[in-house]
Amino acid sequence: MLGHKIMKKVLLFCVACMLLIPFWGCKSVRPSEGGINQKVSHCGLFPARSGGKCGYIDTTGTFVIKPQFDEAYAFSDGLARVKIGDKEGYIDMTGKVVIDPRFDHASFFSQGLAMVDIDGKKGYIDTTGSYVIRPQFGGAWFFSEGLAPVKIGGKWGYIDKAGRIVITPQFDWAESFSEGLAQATIDDEVYIDKTGKIVIYAQSEMAMSFSEGLALVMIDGEWGYIDKRGKIVIKPKFGRAEGFSEGLAPVINGDKWHIEDKVEEDGTISKIVVLDGKYGYIDKTGSFVIKPQFDGARSFSEGLAAVTIGGKCGFIDKTGKIVIDPQFDASDWYSYNTFSGGLACVSIDGKEGYIDKTGKIVYMEQ
Repeated sequence: MLGHKIMKKVLLFCVACMLLIPFWGCKSVRPSEGGINQKVSHCGLFPARSGGKCGYIDTTGTFVIKPQFDEAYAFSDGLARVKIGDKEGYIDMTGKVVIDPRFDHASFFSQGLAMVDIDGKKGYIDTTGSYVIRPQFGGAWFFSEGLAPVKIGGKWGYIDKAGRIVITPQFDWAESFSEGLAQATIDDEVYIDKTGKIVIYAQSEMAMSFSEGLALVMIDGEWGYIDKRGKIVIKPKFGRAEGFSEGLAPVINGDKWHIEDKVEEDGTISKIVVLDGKYGYIDKTGSFVIKPQFDGARSFSEGLAAVTIGGKCGFIDKTGKIVIDPQFDASDWYSYNTFSGGLACVSIDGKEGYIDKTGKIVYMEQ
């Protein structure tokens, strides 16, 4: 039972990494990446694809780093992760490879370090590509607030930037610190401080990281929010919800659902669960400030949020007014559609590109 619960946590954590501020995106082009509440700078350069290869454009849609990589990701700490063949390395803002592609997998830089994976072991490098913490962990996340969760002997604990264990591995699951607390699982859902002390017993089936002072928890199959004292401040009543961003959170009113067929890219048909309610946005009192009316909804970023209506994606402002008409592909739309640095990644007829806040297309895949 616990193993099933942890698997659900892994899946929800991956979704959260896409939905709460940063996002994985655009198939082999990643406009931004990170983890819970992890801001990633865009540096004025955005990964884009042309002719089957990835490079980087500026805000005018002009390539400043020519397409040459198999995959490309956002810049952080002045470096961007790229994939050449089946290995990953890093380039600087001129496009020069400064850390040779030698990793099976690598992450964005956070607090000067990046998690890398070689032969299934995780460690951390600095911006010169030198190992600061050698690959040795079965699992690892990014550094946040000076600590990173790592998996040792089947349990999760925390290390500092010197690689010292500061919170003994004891948890079945652990997330990066956010706003001074980290969500972890040890039989039950809990929140710990930086000494490893449990400060909140969430008393829920699932719990997520804090964002803007509140954290999502699932109780009896419905989502609500707690504060840093562990007090329920928004009653669990939503079939689906996300963390707060810019003072608002997208939620779905109701928990009824049905099964639909989804045609995959290879033509096969899979079954998916579809919630029957509509998405709206609540404030921190739990009141709807944008009434439920959307088929899908993302968190606000730079004053705008992506929503889906009738199978197409558009953007609204904080009054709920549609400011960019729904016209973009909605399939796999959770992978992009968040504004960062004034641009948002969108897709039209399967081709990916960027729009500005007026809805003008500044670049479309060629």
